[in-house]
Amino acid sequence: MKHSPADKKTPVSGRMVALTATDGHSFDAWEAGSSESPFALIVVQEIFGLTDHIRNVCNDFAAEGFHVLAPAVFDRAKAGVVLPYSQAGVTEGLELRSQIPSDKTLVDIVACAKALRDAGHKKVGIIGFCWGGLLAWLTATRTHDVDAAISWYGGGIGNHVETAPHCPVELHFGGEDSSIPHTEVQKIRDARPEVEEYVYDDAGHGFGCPERASFNRDARDLAWSRSVDFLKTHLA
Repeated sequence: MKHSPADKKTPVSGRMVALTATDGHSFDAWEAGSSESPFALIVVQEIFGLTDHIRNVCNDFAAEGFHVLAPAVFDRAKAGVVLPYSQAGVTEGLELRSQIPSDKTLVDIVACAKALRDAGHKKVGIIGFCWGGLLAWLTATRTHDVDAAISWYGGGIGNHVETAPHCPVELHFGGEDSSIPHTEVQKIRDARPEVEEYVYDDAGHGFGCPERASFNRDARDLAWSRSVDFLKTHLA
C-alpha cells in the first residue's frame, strides 16, 4: 500500500514527556499517539535535536496508527537542544554528539522501549534518521529491546556490521549522498545480505527532510511507504 505523510486523515498533536533511564538520567521525549494505538515506535533524531521536522515525523507516524516516543538524546550533554539545518548546526551537533558515549544513548532508547511496553505494547519498532539511523542499527545489534528497526541515511553503519541484528532491519540510502560512500553501502550489503536495503538514485543525504536543500519528495514518499509497511508487518 502506498503511503505518504500527507495521507493522514486525522490531525495528531504531540507533547513533551519526561522519562528516566536505568542509570538515573532524566530526559525529555516527544510523544505522539497513545497506548490505544495498535503499533509502538521509537523515532531517533538527526544531529540537530528534536526539531520541528522530527516532531512532525512522530506525529505523522501517530496518524498511521503508532504510539511514538522520540528521546531527546542530546539531553545527556545539554538540555533542550534544537539546532538549525545549517553547517553551524552540523558543527554544534557533532560537538554535542562527541560528548555522549553511544552506549549511554542506547540506554535512553531502551528506556523508551520500556515505556512503550509498560503502556501495553507487546512489540516495539525503531526508526532513526542520520545519526539516529546509526543508533537504530546499534539498538538492533547491541540490544534485544526492539522487534524491527529502520535507518534512513545512517552514516557509519558499515563500521558496525560484525554483529548480526536481533530483529528485521530495513535501510534506506541516497544514491547521491556524499557523506555515505557507495563502498559503505556495498559493505553492508555484503556483510548482512539478510537486511533489506534500498538506494534512491537521485537522493542525497537528508532526502526525507523538507527543511533541507537535499529534500527529495519522490524518494521520501517511497521510503516512507516502505517503512510504514515494514513496521506494520513486523510489529503486528
